[in-house]
Amino acid sequence: MASDFPRSFFKNKQSGFTLIEIIVGIVVLSISLALVMNLIVPAEQQSADQVHQIKAAELGQGMLDEILGRAFDHNSDMVGSIWRCDEDIPEDCSDILGPEAGENSRASYNDVDDYNGFTLKVDSTDNPLDDGYNSFEITVNVIYDGNSLGLTDPIVNNNRLAKRITVTITTPLNTAITFAGYKSNF
Repeated sequence: MASDFPRSFFKNKQSGFTLIEIIVGIVVLSISLALVMNLIVPAEQQSADQVHQIKAAELGQGMLDEILGRAFDHNSDMVGSIWRCDEDIPEDCSDILGPEAGENSRASYNDVDDYNGFTLKVDSTDNPLDDGYNSFEITVNVIYDGNSLGLTDPIVNNNRLAKRITVTITTPLNTAITFAGYKSNF
């Protein structure tokens, strides 16, 4: 049967890629893949950062609400309106902003400046953050700042009429989101 076919039928020219063509193709493919990855990776990180920002907003607002619910100062009326510190009665406002002696956990904090320097990774019930928030860091800073609000009082040191509370939440991608509020001495 093989003799029925012409001899040239079996001598077809083989076609394919040379080694140089394969190497050039791999290089072009690698460069293209690198360019595509440079476009995809930042978009992926931005996508994750948006989710982290939402969680940070929830965590920061909850923390700020908790702090603003406390009394203005340890030397003020804890329920408000009877007396305030820096008036003639009973005492001056605290000079040192931070927890007083014996206030070693959030459960014992009774005024806003007790949170100054707070940096633990805990939730609003003093428990460790749940798994969705365990890579977030909370930092709280409290300062006297009545002057920036333009508060005036002839008896009281104006700057001590308000405290600015700054809550900074740092996300797992190291994005710092800051929340601020004021508690006034009224």
